[in-house]
Order: sequence, then C-alpha cells, then structure tokens
Amino acid sequence: MGIIENINKVFDHRIRLGIMSILMVNDEADFNRLKELLDVTDGNLASHIKALEKEAYILVEKQFIGRKPNTRYSSTALGKKEFKKHIEALETLLRKK
Repeated sequence: MGIIENINKVFDHRIRLGIMSILMVNDEADFNRLKELLDVTDGNLASHIKALEKEAYILVEKQFIGRKPNTRYSSTALGKKEFKKHIEALETLLRKK
C-alpha cells in the first residue's frame, strides 16, 4: 500500500479542506460564517460546497429565518470518516523521512 493511497482528491483544494475542518469542530455552519472564516467569494464557496455535497460529505439544509433565506451545512458520517482518513494519510506522509 502506497503512503498516499488514502489521500482524497476531493479534499485537495484549500477551500474544501477549510470547509471540512470547520464542520469537523462545529456541528454546523451557515453560508455567511463559512464565507467569513475562509475569506472567499460567494461563487467560490458555492462551487466548493457543491463538490462536497456531490460526494455526500456534507449535508445542506435550507430554511427561512423571518423572510431571509438561511443555508446551513454539516458534515455527514461519511464526510467525517473520509476526512479523518485523509488527515491521517497526510500525517503519515509528513512523518515519513
């Protein structure tokens, strides 16, 4: 087994890595909070969220608070499992000399 076998291409981008990192330590986060923490544009964040949603790594919940739309995100069990495998693979890679 190669040392990079468990590195997941989906998490290859820093924004997707950031989204998953935030969702691993918070039960959920809304769009504006993710945008603020990652310092990205709406379109950029939306495209990376879509990529994670497509893989079923995050759950998207849309609702209205008053008359304002609010979209919240959380990591799925699959997303948490795959992200942990990815981080462990990176740590293993970093420990190799």
